[in-house]
Amino acid sequence: MDILSVVGLTLAIAAVVVGNALEGGTLSSLLQFTAFLIVIGGTVGAVMLQTPGPIFKLAMQRALWVFKPPQLDYESVIQTVLQWSNTARREGLLGLEPLIEEQTDDFVAKGLQLLVDGTEPEGIRRVLEVELDTREHLEMQAARVFESMGGYAPTVGIIGAVLGLIHVMNNLADPSKLGPGIAVAFVATIYGVGSANFIFLPMAQKLKGLAQQRSRLREMLIEAFASISEGENPRAIETKLRGFFT
Repeated sequence: MDILSVVGLTLAIAAVVVGNALEGGTLSSLLQFTAFLIVIGGTVGAVMLQTPGPIFKLAMQRALWVFKPPQLDYESVIQTVLQWSNTARREGLLGLEPLIEEQTDDFVAKGLQLLVDGTEPEGIRRVLEVELDTREHLEMQAARVFESMGGYAPTVGIIGAVLGLIHVMNNLADPSKLGPGIAVAFVATIYGVGSANFIFLPMAQKLKGLAQQRSRLREMLIEAFASISEGENPRAIETKLRGFFT
């Protein structure tokens, strides 16, 4: 669990709620289901219209990473690479073949397969760099889904505000209906601007950062596979790989 994300979101919402209370407002005045429906429904609908299905699905899956990001243990990866290097030096590259089926990461499995197949170092780099670019592109597209939500939400909030004011104008003769209409109008704007700046845009930036970190780890693996293919000394490989995160 990413405690910083939880604390940050909680702090942002609490600041609005407490600030509203200090101004004499009540919590119930901020809770308007109609405004929520207009803003969130309109925003998600607009993004679904512009986004290909597979990318939207990937974005929804990656949303969980904001609060439970994947663990990127560089030290563990380096130790694993050193084991591969020692195995290759003792048994040859074919000694790595039994390890391929044990891998849960397709990227790692492909790299080991290229080693076992005797692919030249530059060939390994070319193949895996294409894979890296493709994966990074998909991850960035998923992050941009939330970036788009952050762009649409304030505008949809204004639509909600206008709808609320239309409701008010249609009921000028009935003062009892003026209050709820005005509340929806202003709360919709708060929901639009608040969701964009407290949720969607920060989520987009968080996912972009995680995508860059994962790409950096894969760059390190590409260098590791190429170095093993070249028959470099494990100590030299370790020194080279530590340069990726020190």
